Amino acid sequence: MTRFSSAVRGVVTALAALLAVTTASATARADTEPKAPAGFVALRTVDRTILQEIRYFTPHNFVGEPVDGYRRPLCILTRPAAEALHRAQTKLLRQGYTLKVYDCYRPQRAVNHFVRWAEDLGDQATKGEFYPNVDKTRLFEDGYIAEKSGHSRGSTLDVTLVRLPVRPTRPYVPGEPLVPCFAPQQQRFPDNSVDMGTGFDCFDTLSHTLDPRIQGEQRANRLLLKSALEEQGFVNLAEEWWHYTFKPEPHPDTYFDFPVSARSLTTAPEPPAHDVRL
Repeated sequence: MTRFSSAVRGVVTALAALLAVTTASATARADTEPKAPAGFVALRTVDRTILQEIRYFTPHNFVGEPVDGYRRPLCILTRPAAEALHRAQTKLLRQGYTLKVYDCYRPQRAVNHFVRWAEDLGDQATKGEFYPNVDKTRLFEDGYIAEKSGHSRGSTLDVTLVRLPVRPTRPYVPGEPLVPCFAPQQQRFPDNSVDMGTGFDCFDTLSHTLDPRIQGEQRANRLLLKSALEEQGFVNLAEEWWHYTFKPEPHPDTYFDFPVSARSLTTAPEPPAHDVRL
């Protein structure tokens, strides 16, 4: 019995030592990761009312899996961009809407992941939803994928509008049947966003903000988002109704690669400017 107890204690001690080494190794890796420069903030420290559905942290995106560099479902932005977004949100709340972000700062390693995916022509798993009418060989030529992204500079975000009160949406189930991103809203994957004519990250010319085929309520929704953000200094990418960049950018020529994680931020979180519950 004594020998057995000693053996058990030996195994426990060995496991504890292994765990300590593994933890220390993980901590060391985290400590050597690049950090955000001063001036980057978590959006929630500026405005807690803006919804966050960070798609690249999940498998529900055109890559079909969580994307490299997204450690947390967190929106990180330069402070001027976050504060401008808060000002837009304040006005939209009075009109019965809230903003929802799909993506904010994007590390270069995530962009590299997109490039590897686009170069793998055998991977067509998400075509049925995100690029039904586009041959994957044309993703670079048509501008849907590039080796650099303005998101990596920290002042660009992908955003939509949600009507108040906010309705919950069901979780995405990997492997579920795919529906084209430009199908009627009631047929597409459920998203509590107002109807913008296409889903987020729809690789199709129908995603162009002012595409003349988008009319009625869908066009009005796009223009409401556009006017609210442009009033605060954001500039829309004409090919994507969801894509906005705050100008002037604090880092117009720098593409960062720190991971999307609270640990990446070099400054302590500041209290939110407002904490209005929806």
